[in-house]
Amino acid sequence: MAVAETERKARPAVRRTALDTIPKLLLDNAARRGRRPAMREKDLGIWQSWSWAEAARQVQDFANGLAALGFRRGDKLGIIGDNRPRLYWAITAAQCLGGVPVPVYQDAVAAEMEFVLEHAEVRFVVAEDQEQVDKLLAVRERLPRLEAIIYDDARGLRHYAYPFLHAYERVQQQGRDFARLNPDFLHGEIAQGRGADLAVILYTSGTTGQPKGVMLTFDNVIIMARRAAEREGLDETEEVLAYLPIAWAGDHIFSYAQSYCTGFCVSCPESGATVMADLREIGPTYFFAPPRIYETILTRVMIRMEDAGWAKRRMFHHFMALARRVGGPILDRAPVSFWDRLLYAVGAALIYGPLKNALGFSRIRIAYTAGEAIGPDLFSFYRSLGINIKQLYAMTEASILCVQPDGQVKPDTVGTPLADVEIRIAENSEVVYRSPGVFAGYYKSPQATAETKQPDGWVHSGDAGFFGDDGHLRIIDRAKDVGKLRNGTLFAPKFLENKLKFFPYIKEAVAFGADRPFAACFINIDADAVGNWAERNGVTYGSYLELAGLDAVYDLVQECVETVNRDLAAEPHLAGSQIHRFLILHKELDADDGELTRTRKVRRRYIGERYQSLVDALYGEARTARIASEVTFEDGRKGTIRAELAIRDVKIAASVAPLRRAG
Repeated sequence: MAVAETERKARPAVRRTALDTIPKLLLDNAARRGRRPAMREKDLGIWQSWSWAEAARQVQDFANGLAALGFRRGDKLGIIGDNRPRLYWAITAAQCLGGVPVPVYQDAVAAEMEFVLEHAEVRFVVAEDQEQVDKLLAVRERLPRLEAIIYDDARGLRHYAYPFLHAYERVQQQGRDFARLNPDFLHGEIAQGRGADLAVILYTSGTTGQPKGVMLTFDNVIIMARRAAEREGLDETEEVLAYLPIAWAGDHIFSYAQSYCTGFCVSCPESGATVMADLREIGPTYFFAPPRIYETILTRVMIRMEDAGWAKRRMFHHFMALARRVGGPILDRAPVSFWDRLLYAVGAALIYGPLKNALGFSRIRIAYTAGEAIGPDLFSFYRSLGINIKQLYAMTEASILCVQPDGQVKPDTVGTPLADVEIRIAENSEVVYRSPGVFAGYYKSPQATAETKQPDGWVHSGDAGFFGDDGHLRIIDRAKDVGKLRNGTLFAPKFLENKLKFFPYIKEAVAFGADRPFAACFINIDADAVGNWAERNGVTYGSYLELAGLDAVYDLVQECVETVNRDLAAEPHLAGSQIHRFLILHKELDADDGELTRTRKVRRRYIGERYQSLVDALYGEARTARIASEVTFEDGRKGTIRAELAIRDVKIAASVAPLRRAG
């Protein structure tokens, strides 16, 4: 048995030496797992499924169709839209021909889309629907290289009489015709592919400026996808729901590359609005989400519980208190008393199990979070339910670097390096790394590449961190954002922001304090959570602006901020960075207004510049501040919001002497 098992494990390693591109992996999966499901999509309320053999035919038809249209090795194919099987297949089709897919964020406005497509020199684009086509048509005159637009969903496009506009099905039919005349063409193109070839260009979110095109080879993507899959024991039986932007590196690794490497099935939701319902129906075993998704889910749970009856609320809070105490240790197989295990089993039957089922988390074996630090209380909440959520450290420029091993999951670390990943901490606390996943460079940006990637392969992450005695990496903040208050106290804005965002009433926070006498912040309330609170407490309001300005809402937020200050008082290095003043913004921070990236990261520097008058007011003596700001509506129209915002002083924890506000 031992010999047979050794041989079984050895065979894939031998086969994989030749499977160095995604198209080759596709053909291998079609041959070995032809009948197993590769993709699912919910359309008009019905789940449709494609096996690996069927997916391979779909990809080959479209690849041949692209070739018939003139797509050639080295060409760039833009991909714009929500998570759809056809868009994922278009990525693979371009790679079959030696082309390079360039995914674009589906919610990007036309100008943002124009920058990426022009910078990447895209000749062909696959767009999901009329909305994306219309954005392309609005900027097409400024994209001289763009030759063809291929659309997936034909609704609303029937009367678009443009010679460069093609239906996806029509391109596939052209591909079948092309294949009959050139039967060996596509396999010849696939065979030419090598692991060192450029596989994809993924654009950064542009937190501090224009996005940069990160060039990743097949080796970069496949080797690290395999390393992570091997550590977690992922195989073809996993189920994944792909709902995060296709243009995001996380989706490209977890929904795309790992599915080809392991053969598991990827499901696409019907729409962004139905993700939670589709999540319950699929019941994934492998789940990935940034902290904001987990925050949103928890907020909904807490809102529902506050609306429940007295008895149910009491039972929920009782068993959740037990779960927070013993749920994590039980999940980690640590010693727990028989009595606590018995009570936890009762809680699982009454609370934890039904809650996980309602969320669609009943079958989750592994859940990841990354992108930003997750609040320790939020992290512990999910683990207390028995959900094996873990943090990892990944970058667009390197795929996956660190993962928390089972049994060593901690709320304040991002885990240990994967195999073949080297990490060291520079003198300024910056994390520097080297691995097989290190990107080839920034597209058309040799200077930016040289600033980030050294000739010997070491890459500057831009993150500040350190290794603990346990060998786990801990990330503090972006290195350039870590500063000091005027009195020398360490100031880590993201650390403060993440602690604030744990509270269900706070959706976003922007902290200020570097080179200033004290820390202060802007707050965005969560309209759903605060609106629900207002309804239960008989508080009336007519708009977000009105709700955000209510004294009762300020009292609610002030309680959250003062709780954070008490937590900070227990941190020796951060106790002096307690928050002294805050205001609640009159509008939600929006990517269309440039305040957030497309991955929902706060653009702190831009916000500070845009609302400089509010920042100045926080550090002055005024109790209010006036603001007039331009906003962008969903249809592209511009408008102006004017408001007078209150500024609140916050109590400093008694254990820390308050700082002087005078410079």
